[in-house]
Amino acid sequence: MARRTLVGWAFLAPLVAYLLLCYGYPLLTTIDLSVRDYTVRTFVHGGAPVVGLANYTAVFADPVFRTALLNTLVFTAASLVFQYTTGLALAVFFSRHFRLSATLRALFLVPWLLPLIVSASTWAWMFNSEAGVVNAALAWFGLDAVHWLTSPDWALVSVIAANVWIGIPFNLVVLYSGLRNIPAEVHEASALDGASAWQSFRHVTFPMLRPVSAVTLLLGLVYTLKVFDLVWIMTRGGPGGASTTLATWSYELGFGSMLPRFGPSAAVGNVLILLAVVAGLVYVRVQRHQEAS
Repeated sequence: MARRTLVGWAFLAPLVAYLLLCYGYPLLTTIDLSVRDYTVRTFVHGGAPVVGLANYTAVFADPVFRTALLNTLVFTAASLVFQYTTGLALAVFFSRHFRLSATLRALFLVPWLLPLIVSASTWAWMFNSEAGVVNAALAWFGLDAVHWLTSPDWALVSVIAANVWIGIPFNLVVLYSGLRNIPAEVHEASALDGASAWQSFRHVTFPMLRPVSAVTLLLGLVYTLKVFDLVWIMTRGGPGGASTTLATWSYELGFGSMLPRFGPSAAVGNVLILLAVVAGLVYVRVQRHQEAS
């Protein structure tokens, strides 16, 4: 028995070491940063004084925090809704197995495979006020040009559109796999009972897809909360903070000025981590409730 226990721990040791090194240590370092008053000198040489929750108090009292939090919530919610609904619609469409369906499905993976800096730069060019193809298309229909990236009303909408385009392939792949795992006999039984295509999807397919949908939305939520490079490349959080998120604000506090504020930057990062943890706990609780019922 002791030998089996030792063998079990031997297999677990690499995983535990990986988690501690790649997750535990960075998390503890971030927490330490957030409770100290770091400067460039103390960041390099050490000796930063402990200030407790002062960095968190300063962050919460900053007017930018409310704007960044609201933008983060809007950016995340809108991205998840459009990514999921579009991905689900495409998954249902491709599950019908027509000619070239595999080829077209593979082409939809291109946004997911491209480096994010390439996608962000492409969308920034497309939304360019003077030479972008989006405004060129609007002019072709006789509509006025829109300052997509430089207008406070449209900057956040622009980065949401780009993020939705990037996230659709992930939703398509996962939801398509979930649809393939639903037994064909279930659909045949609903058809024999006289259910229409919409009724079959609403009362049979979608309920059986809920576990896969929950995982898809959770992973999408965690990913979208931490999106930084897309927003930074397209708008840098502007104009006037109209597209600033917690991720871009954290970077701006720590590295975007001549006087970096490492403590408040880490505090904002920990707020993002807390939001992701809360989302994970909600998911676990919902899953347990569904299994119990």
